[in-house]
Amino acid sequence: MTSAVKVAHITTIDLSLRILMLNQLKYLIGEGYEITGISAPGEHLKVVEEAGVHTIAVPMTRRVTPIADLISLVRLVQLMRREKFTIVHTHTPKPALVGQLAARLAGVPIIVNTLHGLVYRDDTPRLKRAVLLTLDRFCAQLSHFILSQNPDDIETFVNEGLAPRDKLRLIGNGIDISRFDPSRISPEAPAKLRKELGIGENDKVIGFVGRLVIEKGLVELTRALELVAEKVPNVKLCIVGPNEVEKSDALSHKDARFDSVRDRMIFTGLRDDMPELLSMMDVLALPSHREGFPRSPMEAAAMKKPVVVTDITGCRETVIHGKTGFLFPKHDAEALADRLLELLMNPTLVSEFGEAGRRLAEERFDERNVFRIVAKTYRELLTQKGHDLPERGVLRAPAV
Repeated sequence: MTSAVKVAHITTIDLSLRILMLNQLKYLIGEGYEITGISAPGEHLKVVEEAGVHTIAVPMTRRVTPIADLISLVRLVQLMRREKFTIVHTHTPKPALVGQLAARLAGVPIIVNTLHGLVYRDDTPRLKRAVLLTLDRFCAQLSHFILSQNPDDIETFVNEGLAPRDKLRLIGNGIDISRFDPSRISPEAPAKLRKELGIGENDKVIGFVGRLVIEKGLVELTRALELVAEKVPNVKLCIVGPNEVEKSDALSHKDARFDSVRDRMIFTGLRDDMPELLSMMDVLALPSHREGFPRSPMEAAAMKKPVVVTDITGCRETVIHGKTGFLFPKHDAEALADRLLELLMNPTLVSEFGEAGRRLAEERFDERNVFRIVAKTYRELLTQKGHDLPERGVLRAPAV
C-alpha cells in the first residue's frame, strides 16, 4: 500500500537548507515524500522554495539561549502537531536537541538525526566533554535512528555508550559531481575570475572554502601563508565563505591576525559559482580543528584540484594521502606550509593529484549514494512501525 508521507528536515540556519540539504530534499520528493524544510528565517529560504521545497521559518540560534530555545521548542511542538509529520529528521546540534525533543512531545512516529560531526574532541577539557557527552546521550535517546557522516563518530557513540550500534548507520557525504566537473568550465572562466578578483595571471592561488571562524584553522593558514610567501612570492589566498557573527570564534576580513599577509588575501564572501572559483585555484587548504565530513575538499577533488587537510576525523575521508592531496597535523602551520609548498612548486604533482582526485570523487563522493541510504532508512523505519510507504516517482507538493 502507498500513501503520502510527510517529512520535516530541520536545520538551525536557512543557509544549511540551501547549501547542504537542498539536493537531498529534492531527491526525497522524487521518492514520493512530502518534504518540508524548517530553519530560522532568512533569505535562503526563498531559494529553497523556488527549487520546489516547501519551507517554514522558526526562529532558532546556534548559541545557547535558554529562553529563546524554550520558545523555539514550543513553536516546533505546535508546528509538528499541526502538520502531523510522519518523520522528523534533524541536522546539527541545536535541532538534534530542540527539534527531536519537540518531535517526541508532539508524538511524531519516526525521529531521525544525522551527525554532521561531534562538537567535542579528544583534547576537549574533561568537564566540558562530560557535559557534551551527556547531551549527546540524551539526544540519542530521543532518536529512533541515527545517521553518521563518518565512521569515527559511530565508534565514539558506541564506545561511550551513547547508542547501540544497531541504531546507527554510516551514510558518508557527497556532492553533485555533475556540477563539479572541470569539463563543464569554459577555458576563459579561470582567467576572467582572476581578473575580477585582482589575481595575476601567473599568481599561485591557495583556496579556502568555509565559514570565517577560528575553528576552521584560518589563523594557522595565515601563518602558513607567511611561510609559503618566503619561497613563492606570487602566492595569494582566496577565502570563500560567509562571516559567522553568532559564533564566539568568529573572524572577519579586518582581523588584526591577518595584517602580515593582508595584501595576499582575497575575501569573496558567500558565492554561488564554486566550480568556477575552484577552477582558478591551484590547491585547496582546509586546516579545520573539527569536521564531520567537509564538502569543500570533495568539491576540489572533483574539480581536479589537490587538497591539503587536517589529519582529523572527517577530513581523512576526503583525501588519499600522497595520491590526491596531503594530511597534516592539526594546529601545525609549519607542516601545512611544507605541504602547500610541495604542491605549489611542483606543477606535475598538482596535475597528477588532480586527476586522481577526480577519480576518487567519481568513486566515493557522489551525493546520490547518500540520498539512497537516507531513503532506504526511511522505508525500513516506516515498515518496522507499520506505516504505509510512499509511491516512488510521484512528486508531491505539501498542502499549505
